[in-house]
Amino acid sequence: MWQELIVALIVAACAFHACTKYLPAAWRRQIVHALSRRGFNQEKMAKLFRTQASCGDGCGSCGSCDTPAAPDAPKDTGVTRRVIHLHVQR
Repeated sequence: MWQELIVALIVAACAFHACTKYLPAAWRRQIVHALSRRGFNQEKMAKLFRTQASCGDGCGSCGSCDTPAAPDAPKDTGVTRRVIHLHVQR
């Protein structure tokens, strides 16, 4: 009985770790948003799942409300393009 309980806790902890580390960021944000709607603290869940707080609550952390850069701003012209030469040996 105790062994099964301990194994279940270890499997749950491993599944949680896999969710926080390997799921795509969009899925993790959806999980955080769903948990915050059910009463969990959104800031703690966002920290736990390694995401930012979502825009669903209007917190403004996603950057969608930021003002865009002025179109007359000078562009960086110092960009050098690198070409990778492939040498095929037959």
